Amino acid sequence: MKHLCLIIFLSIFIQQSYWKLGAEAFSRDGFVRTKGVQFSLNGYPYYANGFNAYWLMYVASDPSQRPKISAAFQEASRHGLTVARTWAFSDGGYRPLQYSPGSYNEDMFKGLDFAIAEARRHGIKIILSFANNYVSFGGKKQYVDWARSRGRPVSSEDDFFTDSLVKDFYKNHIKAVLNRFNTFTKVHYRDDPTIMAWELMNEPRCPSDPSGRTIQAWITEMAAHVKSLDRNHLLEAGLEGFYGQSSPQSKTLNPPGQFGTDFIANNRIPGIDFVTVHCYPDEWFIDASEQSQMEFLNKWLDAHIQDAQNVLHKPIILAEFGKSTKKTGYTPAQRDMVFNTVYGKIYGSAKRGGAAAGGLFWQLLGNGMDNFQDGYGIILDQSSSTVNLIAQQSRKLTLIRKIFARMINVEKWNRARGHGPVRRGGHNIQN
Repeated sequence: MKHLCLIIFLSIFIQQSYWKLGAEAFSRDGFVRTKGVQFSLNGYPYYANGFNAYWLMYVASDPSQRPKISAAFQEASRHGLTVARTWAFSDGGYRPLQYSPGSYNEDMFKGLDFAIAEARRHGIKIILSFANNYVSFGGKKQYVDWARSRGRPVSSEDDFFTDSLVKDFYKNHIKAVLNRFNTFTKVHYRDDPTIMAWELMNEPRCPSDPSGRTIQAWITEMAAHVKSLDRNHLLEAGLEGFYGQSSPQSKTLNPPGQFGTDFIANNRIPGIDFVTVHCYPDEWFIDASEQSQMEFLNKWLDAHIQDAQNVLHKPIILAEFGKSTKKTGYTPAQRDMVFNTVYGKIYGSAKRGGAAAGGLFWQLLGNGMDNFQDGYGIILDQSSSTVNLIAQQSRKLTLIRKIFARMINVEKWNRARGHGPVRRGGHNIQN
């Protein structure tokens, strides 16, 4: 009788634990981690089907415009999106975040506070970028200008990566962002699991040193700096994916130009937790045919997903992609083809437990935001075939997560019953 009671008790306990694990699998609280080539949240695989919205802080800095932020996150959540990438920088110029090194605009910081709070309220994670490669919103040029005004012998934007004073300015900005106390959530950014990851820079490039050594040294130094301040969050470099000297056979895949980055070497740096790639065939090959652009896109994605899986052994996010409606001869079917291709590559990898962990389209807009429309903007509540594809991808990745969560729970159930571990290698989820 005692044995029967014990068996009944254990069965009830294990069943309750099973349902608890199921709830944990879909809770969006907690810090996102990496586990092998996958993201993990609360011990279960996590996928980043999301969007770019660089304008969140800027728009939210005006309290009268904050309903646009709330509406955007509400629509994103309704379509199953899980991650937003945005700027935590605006250096010098009009309505900046940082007036000058170490001097901050509280209204702008409160805008970022609000955006993070709204993301949290709608169950969406945030990736925050610390600086820009380009002159918009200040960029590395502004940092170099600040250093020159203080007597530093700098002449090129690329001195951003090597000048000691510039690097101090940048490191201090990182510290200011990490230590920011959110006026809405009452949580320091460094302690907030709403933030999925930090990004060192939006699309870092150093064309003055095509060897890639300058960027390599800079990422190494800055990754170590971020990790010395914050071990809670993931970190990525913000790279577009251009190959360098560490993989000369792959350099033929690059679009024309000198970039000074090295996809393999840069992402092997300790402290870089996951890999990013951007893809804009319509910008990189303006005069090429639609067919040629799509051939490039397929090869570009295949190479990077395979390298993330087999060489770098880290998750990869397709952190920017899209199709401009402003290009000559544009049709909605062309944009759908780009989205279908990107989403198909992600799904094909993810269902096998592979490294492709999500994609962030450029860019999400809301109603009444025509002044932010760059040709790539998508408004989710304006029904279109592309919006349908976005929602469909969310459903497919959610299904994969449910299946993997169920497999993990069954394994835990079997272990609790004393059946030993279940082999989980080589999963292949069928369509």
